[in-house]
Amino acid sequence: MIKTKSLPALKLAPEVSLTHVESCMTNPYPEALPFIGQQRAQTAMDFALGMELPGYNMYVMGEAALGRFTMVKDKLEAHSKTRQTPKEWLYVNNYDDHREPIAMFLNAGESRQLSDDIDELLDEVVDTFPAAFDNPGYQRKKKAIDREFDKKYDAAMTGVDQLAAEKSVAMIEENGMVLFSPVVEGKQLEDQEFATLDEHVQAQFFTAIEELEDALNEALIELPRWKRESSEQLRNLKKSTIEMATKPLLKALEHKYAANLGVLRYLKDLKSELVDAVLDWLDTPASAEDKQEEFDSKGMLTDFFAPNILVEYKEGDPAPVVYEPNPTFGNIFGKVEYATSQGTLITSYRSIQAGALHRANGGYLIMDAEKVLANSQVWDGLKLSLKTKQIKADLPYQDSSVGSSFTLRPQLIPLDVKIILLGSRDLYYTIGEYDEEFGELFRVLADFDYYLPGSDKVQYQFITKVAEYCQETLQMSISSMAMMRLLKFSYRQAEHQTKLSARFADVLELVAEASFYARQDDVTEIEDTHIDEAIKGKQYRTGQISENMLDEVKEGHILIETEGKAIAKVNGLTVLHIGDTAFGTPARITATVYAGSEGVVDVEREAELGKSIHSKGVMLLTGYLGNRYAQSFPLTLSANIAIEQNYGFIDGDSASLAELCALTSAITHLPIKQTIALTGSINQHGEVQAIGGVNEKIEGFFKLCQLRGLTGEQGVIIPSSNCLNLVLEDEVIEAVEQGKFHIYPVATVDEALTLLMDVEAGELVNGAYPEGSINAMALERLARIALVVSGDEEEEKAEKEDA
Repeated sequence: MIKTKSLPALKLAPEVSLTHVESCMTNPYPEALPFIGQQRAQTAMDFALGMELPGYNMYVMGEAALGRFTMVKDKLEAHSKTRQTPKEWLYVNNYDDHREPIAMFLNAGESRQLSDDIDELLDEVVDTFPAAFDNPGYQRKKKAIDREFDKKYDAAMTGVDQLAAEKSVAMIEENGMVLFSPVVEGKQLEDQEFATLDEHVQAQFFTAIEELEDALNEALIELPRWKRESSEQLRNLKKSTIEMATKPLLKALEHKYAANLGVLRYLKDLKSELVDAVLDWLDTPASAEDKQEEFDSKGMLTDFFAPNILVEYKEGDPAPVVYEPNPTFGNIFGKVEYATSQGTLITSYRSIQAGALHRANGGYLIMDAEKVLANSQVWDGLKLSLKTKQIKADLPYQDSSVGSSFTLRPQLIPLDVKIILLGSRDLYYTIGEYDEEFGELFRVLADFDYYLPGSDKVQYQFITKVAEYCQETLQMSISSMAMMRLLKFSYRQAEHQTKLSARFADVLELVAEASFYARQDDVTEIEDTHIDEAIKGKQYRTGQISENMLDEVKEGHILIETEGKAIAKVNGLTVLHIGDTAFGTPARITATVYAGSEGVVDVEREAELGKSIHSKGVMLLTGYLGNRYAQSFPLTLSANIAIEQNYGFIDGDSASLAELCALTSAITHLPIKQTIALTGSINQHGEVQAIGGVNEKIEGFFKLCQLRGLTGEQGVIIPSSNCLNLVLEDEVIEAVEQGKFHIYPVATVDEALTLLMDVEAGELVNGAYPEGSINAMALERLARIALVVSGDEEEEKAEKEDA
């Protein structure tokens, strides 16, 4: 019997040369290292940044902690320095329609200068008015207008006064009112005196006063027109005074911005509106002690005339690189703030706030794809903005109107931005399948790999980068032994003996946690013991569930045997993923076989606990049995396969090898060693295929055996193709080295059966298996079951008796 040899300790983990590590640490990598590896993704980014045509936005695909954001940000910031500083954008009031503010652009630094100039202009206006109306020239003209009015008024009143004198009536002007009083012998009569007059005299006076009132009304019939003319003349005088006072201020601004037509147009509109604003708000002189009124006047002028700057830059600034962590509609496209006035929402152009697209315009915008796609309005708005090359400005709720509130329709701003979405692999393919426009707008894919080649060069870069991080961020040094431990950790993350994990962020997280333990020891150098402490510390913090499961096995609540033999019972290996931790645990797999025609029944599937891939693995067993044994008779049997004491969902086909071994034991009645656990996937031809989580599975069974005491008979069967994935913990390697634990690689089901049963599996020779072999016994039992099910067994017995 040819027995599969267990793997030597040297094959259980990658070799890391201490000499190489020390050499790399002594002579750091000579070039700057913004990033390690990911050449495919870097090439894609360079291509996307070099393509200035529409639609060459980028989707960066990969898992978190692969350094996607760091690489993208570094690339964009480096490339942004080669681009021109973008234009500044601001909104100014549209005096023809306040609902439609006007967008205006300026060169870098000019927006703030314009805003300061307008602010200075408004300060001058507030300081000038209403004090300018105290000017002697203005007062002289105002008095002339008043005299003209008074002249007309006095002429009218003089005529009435003369008529009253002729009628012995006195005309009296008092508190803006005109009264008439009878006069007798040169004396104005009081009411009591008038009452003593004869009735006919009183009647004469009444008639005279009525005539005088009619005459007064006739004389003052033109009074409203006189007042209107006088007010119009006074208003024109005030306008001309305001224009004369503000003209030199505006003239200086027009001369300063003569080369910018947009600013000149803005100043032209401001000129006429400023006159009316001064007439309305600054016409009444403020008392010296009431400074608050002056402040309010300035605020009103600012809210009506000052520009609203959305984005501004300094001269020579690189193109913006903006990351928007919360891509809501308002955060992306900008928002308009509202205030409440008498129960109604009000706003103005000054309430428009910039969004990420405004801040990134002329540069780059980075967002998380999942968050963008979570809101259909954001995604639709983004696509529309990219297609029209304008920043969408209408807010979602404006389409349905907010009651009768005042809403804005700002002039749209041209868009020139490159969008970079960070997302997962699954999301990328899902979007591409359901959204036809996605491929047109995001033509470049930057695909981040899970692994880095474990070459000397990459190790060199890895070591240099970690050393820099320790020195610059942690202010500590790191030993060569600790660096070797970190390299092994990265190999373990990659589950490969020749590849490092691309999750470099996990390495930096580990070394940062190790620095905590180093500081507790009052040292400034991180040692390998500190790395081990950090790893064990995290395992302890997250390992309560794994420890509880191990305790349940120890206490006998979960039935797992690690000694002796049993028929139709085998120790399978599973991996549980809970949060950011994964650990292996053994699981008993059992099988029963009896005469019938139900075939191989997956108990997990029937109980709706087995998911699709696991069910597929079980169904392949029927194909294997039929191909291996049922060439001359129909495969007819009933068998049940179950993972015992499993109360949760299970997926994956890595238990199919163990399930087949348990089924074969049930068919042949050959016992299986309980000292050996196994994992592996099979195909219908009996070849053992690679599985995932091989390290955690081995270590899970090892811990159980270690708990019960290593006997030297215990071990694990794994697929041969998984040997390259072995990066085991030191205690497992040490146990293998001492012969206390074994790891057996197998390529076929027959190899696994031979190891588990200590019986030769047997190869097919001339259409038959060797007598006494596992395959021969399985063939014989299945043939007998087929006869029983078909009813031919009784006939066969009768024929033998007759013979």
